[in-house]
Amino acid sequence: MHAAPIPRAPEHLSRRAQRFLQANGLILPHLEVEHCREQWIEHGIPATEIDRVADFQADWGGLALPPAPAYEGEPRILNADVPEGSTTQGWWFSAGDERVSMAYEFMIGPGGAFGLHADRWTPLHASTGGWVESLALAHHAARWARSITKITGDAVDALDLDAYEPVPETQGITDNWWRGADTLIAVYRGEADCLTAPQCLTAHVYRGLDDWGLRGG
Repeated sequence: MHAAPIPRAPEHLSRRAQRFLQANGLILPHLEVEHCREQWIEHGIPATEIDRVADFQADWGGLALPPAPAYEGEPRILNADVPEGSTTQGWWFSAGDERVSMAYEFMIGPGGAFGLHADRWTPLHASTGGWVESLALAHHAARWARSITKITGDAVDALDLDAYEPVPETQGITDNWWRGADTLIAVYRGEADCLTAPQCLTAHVYRGLDDWGLRGG
């Protein structure tokens, strides 16, 4: 187990996300993969998959961040566990424990995506870094927006996004951020897709943002 109080922000993150991590993040005790490697190999887990877990832990292991505005706050602490899967189906591993009891787990998929796993796999962002960028942007937008509106269900699909552009750093797959002239929109489709529950489709609309509010570095 390892603990260090101040997180090291990966250089590939935006300046906004780096500031968010350094101001709000905390590193707590977390799994040391090398202590488990031999045992995992004996249980048939490929060395390449163990390396993936080790890389995740090196970047994110033990990172605790403020709650996200969706998915009941998302993981309490980023912390991997033993990989699950097979050579034919691919391998997943835990991204960290949920803050409350949920019908799904937060996991890292075969391609490195951060997402939800229940009866089906639903990738939210192409990487954990994309998820961190999304969380950082949500906290930034909430601070600077003049108004925040929550939309659910069919009303989300009725949003007109023609005048908006995607926010690339969040690496959205199922979830996406959109930037307009003075507005940011976060669309959270994960629960709706993972649980086949269209009523869970949610969007947060942040209005009244200036250029700093829209980008924040």
